[in-house]
Amino acid sequence: MTLCKYKKNLSKVLVLLLCFFAFNNTVFSQSSSKSKKDLENKKKRITEEINEINSMLNETKANKRSSLGALVNINMKLEKRQDLINTINAELSELNKEIKTNENKSKILKSNLEKLKGDYARMILFAQRNQDSYGKLMFVFASSSFNQAYSRLKYFQQYSDFRKKQAGEIINTQGLLLANLNELKSQRHEKNVLLGTEEVEKQSLSKEKTEHEQVLTELQQKEKQLKSELEKKKQETVQLQMAIKKLIADEIKKKMEEARAKAEADAIASKKAKEAKEKKLKENTKKTKTPPDNNNTNTNITKTKVDAVVIPEMSEEAEALSADFANNRGKLPWPVGKGIICETYGEHEHPAIKGFMISNNGVEICANKGTMVRAVFEGEVTGIAVAPTGGKLVIIKHGEYFSVYSNLDEVHVKKGQKITVKQIIGNVLYNEEDGKNSINFQIWKGQKTMDPSGWLFRANG
Repeated sequence: MTLCKYKKNLSKVLVLLLCFFAFNNTVFSQSSSKSKKDLENKKKRITEEINEINSMLNETKANKRSSLGALVNINMKLEKRQDLINTINAELSELNKEIKTNENKSKILKSNLEKLKGDYARMILFAQRNQDSYGKLMFVFASSSFNQAYSRLKYFQQYSDFRKKQAGEIINTQGLLLANLNELKSQRHEKNVLLGTEEVEKQSLSKEKTEHEQVLTELQQKEKQLKSELEKKKQETVQLQMAIKKLIADEIKKKMEEARAKAEADAIASKKAKEAKEKKLKENTKKTKTPPDNNNTNTNITKTKVDAVVIPEMSEEAEALSADFANNRGKLPWPVGKGIICETYGEHEHPAIKGFMISNNGVEICANKGTMVRAVFEGEVTGIAVAPTGGKLVIIKHGEYFSVYSNLDEVHVKKGQKITVKQIIGNVLYNEEDGKNSINFQIWKGQKTMDPSGWLFRANG
């Protein structure tokens, strides 16, 4: 009985160990799979962005000259390429963790398998020594009581069941071990593929750095000319911002005047209705010859001017649209189907001229030639103008918010037109001088600019 209890307890311990390990491995695998999936999606997105930049660079190279547009595109590609390499390294790190886990699992499975096989071999040897049926019967009948005889008979039955169970556990453990070894083989192959991809990306990065240095050197040789051009563009940008601010201010003023006129008209209408009511009351009083009630102030009210008018800040419709726009922060579609942010919001140093600061009230999005521009949200076109920087601009009102699209070649909407989400409003203007196809996109809340990158959905589309 002691041997049987020992082996039964040992079997339970081994089963519990396997279950515990399997549970932990399942949890780790789910977490790891999610992390790997996120990294794969990020790698795919970065690769698509690099392909998009290469397409823009090919258009730039068609000009057969170094340009700011080419430098901007190469800078973006260097950044994306490094990001891609970092993502591959993160994938390798996750894969190494999985391989390490599976290696440990294989060791445990092998150890458990050896123990199970050893225990099973000892049981077989014990069974062979006691396989005589007569000996078993004698062992049972030699019992001193019925209860002892029953216990000895039960012992033989349990021992037989345990042998079958041990054989099943050996088969299951062998299956787990084989599956784990196959997974390890697959993971090691995946690791080799990733290492090869990483090496290719590093070589591409090295070539792109060389290309970047060449373009930068050529541009810096024309630094004086570039600074003169940039100063001119800086002034044009300031004029553009003043023009946008004025258009938005005019729109706000117009809406306020409309609200004031409506409020005044409502007040006059209310006054006339009140006077008519008072007149009718007087006429009714005369007909019934009722003496006037001096305490009734309603019959003696006369006014020479309209009461003070309270002007609402926004109509209910505008307020609802404004709230809806604000609730979509981080979810707005991009103003172009495909593009890359090539200049960020705020003040930053010029990529070619050290110390030369440039400011942007929005984000510049580079795209391919002929790219169509679309509205990021429903609203109303409140302004269309020719921008001081060249091209045209469109302003769309979304309650108290405004979206601004400048550097357009053609405009396909009219002032006052109601716009739906992703409706085409024009196409991007190509700048021959810079060799760049880009749109400047801005978001305003009243007279205040906001960083559009925080409003746009992360994945372009």
